[in-house]
Amino acid sequence: MTASEILDHHKVKKTTPRIALIQVLQESSGPQSENEIRDVMGELYDRATFYRSVQTLTYAGIIHRIVADNVMVKYALNNCEKGHHHQVDHAHFYCRKCHNLFCLKSIKVQSLNLPDGFVDEEHDLVIRGICNQCGDSVTVGDV
Repeated sequence: MTASEILDHHKVKKTTPRIALIQVLQESSGPQSENEIRDVMGELYDRATFYRSVQTLTYAGIIHRIVADNVMVKYALNNCEKGHHHQVDHAHFYCRKCHNLFCLKSIKVQSLNLPDGFVDEEHDLVIRGICNQCGDSVTVGDV
């Protein structure tokens, strides 16, 4: 689906910044930080508009936010083309050495069996460690 089609499907108003944000995430190989998105968007980037767009797209179920650590937040496109998985249904891995964040789509996060009266609106799983590309070069004291 194109960015415009995704917005139409979710009944979200099409704006140039929203379309650009979705396109950046569609073309990326993994979750992107605000700075990474800004670099690709160039002149279309405006900080206030970015945060309003992120809020709107998150609420609509088009993207999800991943808090990797205390200072790093990244954004990823939800699976809007294959069954519309609007809730994050997979784990993420954050490498403490190279600071990359990976979607681990093969590790599914299931809904929890909560006590009566509790409603699961959102949950996420971020595994922190050393990725397979950095693993060979890890020495004691690196982490």
